[in-house]
Amino acid sequence: MNTGIMAKLRNKHFMSLAGNVAMAGLAMLTVALLYRSLSLEEIGYWFFYQTLFMLIDTFRTGFLQVALIKFYTGTEPRRANEVLGSVWYLALLITVIMIGINLSLAPFMGSITNTGLLVTIQWFGITFLATLPSSIASWIQQSDQRFDRLLILRVINQGSFIISVVLLILFREMSLQMIMLVNAISNALVSIATLLLGWTRFRTFFSRTRACIKEVYHFGKFSVGTTISANLLRSSDIFIITFLLGPAAVAVYNIPVRLMELIEIPIRSTVATGMSSLARAFNKNNLKEVGYILQKYAGTLTVAFIPVAIGAILLADIGVGILGGGKYVNTEAANVYRIMMFLAIFYPIDRFIGVSLDIIHQPQANLVKVIMMVIANIVGDFAGISLLGNIYGVALGTLLPLCVGIFYGYYRINKFVPFKLSGVFVFGYIQNRNLYRKYILKKS
Repeated sequence: MNTGIMAKLRNKHFMSLAGNVAMAGLAMLTVALLYRSLSLEEIGYWFFYQTLFMLIDTFRTGFLQVALIKFYTGTEPRRANEVLGSVWYLALLITVIMIGINLSLAPFMGSITNTGLLVTIQWFGITFLATLPSSIASWIQQSDQRFDRLLILRVINQGSFIISVVLLILFREMSLQMIMLVNAISNALVSIATLLLGWTRFRTFFSRTRACIKEVYHFGKFSVGTTISANLLRSSDIFIITFLLGPAAVAVYNIPVRLMELIEIPIRSTVATGMSSLARAFNKNNLKEVGYILQKYAGTLTVAFIPVAIGAILLADIGVGILGGGKYVNTEAANVYRIMMFLAIFYPIDRFIGVSLDIIHQPQANLVKVIMMVIANIVGDFAGISLLGNIYGVALGTLLPLCVGIFYGYYRINKFVPFKLSGVFVFGYIQNRNLYRKYILKKS
């Protein structure tokens, strides 16, 4: 019996989900600690720095992560080493270029009055370098479906940061600069751990080839545009609300956005496990299997999200009260969350179509898809605010990019992979029914 339980706990889907749940929980705890220990101004600068850092880091991640998974997964050892070495070479090159740009801004710090920009210039370079080994290690572990190792890396990173924050609070040393320091140290700590454990496979750097570097580069130049555009898709709502409705509206809108982690955790977990399966099927030239995996994964989540969305819609006020406090209960936050949760039922379809386009070597199609979604989102936001004059317009405007992404993506992927939108719901129903019979009825 114990053996069976341990086998289930080592299941790649469970480990991926556990990793994302752990990260989300630790991130929420971190935010709660920071809100209670930093001034409102310092909190603003911290999140500005984090947003800007993630946007720039998106360039490195978007350029190389999907390329590594696509060209490395399921290949023979010599080819795998060649790919990893080439990824290491490009990652080092990107890191050096970004640090060089960062250093070139240092002489102008005396004339910069914005604290957010100053701390970014001060701390970006060292933090960007500190995250390099751990980033590559996490991509490799995802490709190898070692989600137990990914969980360890995430816990070391977030756990060490939280412990540092608590110590700063206890010793009354809490400040924006100290937070920047412990953030860099936490990232360096997890990178040192990956190097010592051999999880970065750095020795493959010497197995790189010019041909493979070019191959990864030409693929990455499309996928990086997709990743950056996807980042802009998520952040454009905030920019538009700030410009048209003001910071108070942003504060209200951010509550349902945070609560959407209920949906994002299983999506990220399933995408993490599904990408490797899709890549393995494509590398074996089995397009029928690619279509089946796409429909199965997207369908399972889509159908499973229906009761989750119903529950979230009914309990929206409670969720808003727990996260934001009583003062936000009577705002638009709960209704915005209800709108978001209804639309979120269809998020897995859009997400898996996009991932599959990258995997089948159509990153340019995915790039066009995401750019179209960004444009549609901006149009939808402006139209919604013009018609309704509040954040309801932004929430409802999200329907437009979602439709554009799903139907354009379906049109493009259907040229290469046997895939039907109706199959998503059919396979999703069958998969959820089987899971229900296996884990629920069997125990009752």
